[in-house]
Amino acid sequence: MVTVNTHRFGSLEIPDEKIITMERPVLGFEQLSQFCLVEAPEIAPFMWLQSCEDPAVSFFVVNPALFFPTYRIEVNSKEIAELRIARVESVEVYAIVTLAADPGQISVNLQGPILVNTENNLAKQLVLVNSQYQVRHYILDIPEHGRATATRERKLVEV
Repeated sequence: MVTVNTHRFGSLEIPDEKIITMERPVLGFEQLSQFCLVEAPEIAPFMWLQSCEDPAVSFFVVNPALFFPTYRIEVNSKEIAELRIARVESVEVYAIVTLAADPGQISVNLQGPILVNTENNLAKQLVLVNSQYQVRHYILDIPEHGRATATRERKLVEV
């Protein structure tokens, strides 16, 4: 068990096997490598990616397939090797959400997804270049009929 002190949630007891190690850090937070996911029913399907090293740092994240059902990323062999991915099904993809007072301004960063290998909890943030995805994709711009009823098992990664 690891005790993680946070500004948002107070002190949390996180099992060792739930600690996520960033092989490539979140941009702008290169000094932080240990994180955990904090889930709460009242914010589902969203979660917090909480730093284990800095109590003030946490990112609001979501599985992008829940709002963008056609979202797909290609992962090259170098990235697969860095995360020691044996099975594509073991990779979860998260996108950082930017909150705003105006719900119409809540956006998801599809250009910088975070990949987590659930078999070993190694993770990295990718920066997608030459892609159609941007840093801001507004959640509420999506027509209701385009929303997915995806689950965490939805395949987002292609190799």
